[in-house]
Amino acid sequence: MQALRFTEFGGPEVLHVAELPDPQPTADEAVIRVEAASINPSDVKNVAGQMDWTVLPRIPGRDFAGVVVSGPPEWEGAEVWGTGGDVGFTRDGSHAELMTVPVDALARKPQRLSFDEASAVGVNFVTAWYGAVETAQLTEGETVAVFGISGGVGGAVAQIGRALGARVIGVGRHKPEPDTPAAESIDEYVALGPDTPAEIRRLTGGSGVEVVYDAVGGVTTTAALAALARRGRLVALSAVGTRTVSVDIRELYRNETRILGVDSAKLSVTDSAHRLRKMLPYFESGEFKPLPITARYPLGEGGKAYGAVAANIAGRVVINPGKA
Repeated sequence: MQALRFTEFGGPEVLHVAELPDPQPTADEAVIRVEAASINPSDVKNVAGQMDWTVLPRIPGRDFAGVVVSGPPEWEGAEVWGTGGDVGFTRDGSHAELMTVPVDALARKPQRLSFDEASAVGVNFVTAWYGAVETAQLTEGETVAVFGISGGVGGAVAQIGRALGARVIGVGRHKPEPDTPAAESIDEYVALGPDTPAEIRRLTGGSGVEVVYDAVGGVTTTAALAALARRGRLVALSAVGTRTVSVDIRELYRNETRILGVDSAKLSVTDSAHRLRKMLPYFESGEFKPLPITARYPLGEGGKAYGAVAANIAGRVVINPGKA
């Protein structure tokens, strides 16, 4: 098989297409023919050496959609999708013609989505679900402020919040583009700036929000904390610009604030499949929608595809390993 591979850390230029033996699964594994695999910013960071658990040499790629070609009889020929914090880091990933996953990690792809669309779901929605539903326990009638609303995770959180019956306030430097899932899911938009907490409090009658899902972090943490209602929950999963922030401890305990860390890299491909199965009905109904796909590349142009993501291209970038 052909696969995108790196043997040293660096920029997209360290990636090369290698001819490798087809994977030989164990009795507990299945082989998937990868039809589509998106590229996440964390994949770019992985190649750059910013993920300290990566084992070289490695085939990168977390998200995927494809067809089972070898495994339990009931799974052969099934269209599946997935993602994982181990995929592309400690086990070979999806930027290849073939990949192996544990049988327990097989999850049926929504029929409503194409392979390309399904491959663009994984990290964004698993991270959003893990943080909003499982960690923050966002419920119907609450209000969530989503910092980084135009990003992949932010847009997913907005859709999940809407589905749960929560009020969704989108926060960002730019308002989501019209007709995007994020734009369709928010009730109000607040521009990110010095007045962000005050504006959020104005929209909530002075009380603040029950949950802030901060998909930016670092430079936004102070504003996120200031926007919380009493006993509000802050979900932190990133640190942009700075890894250190100053917190008024007295204000923290008097407000009974909860700060909750979320790291989707701790979720294996099997853990992630469990969550994708829970979200399947939402995608089948059309209530959840993946981010728009901006560009598609064959495997031979994988370095160029990684370069586009490194340059912060808007939308999702997908690799199609079987296409020239």
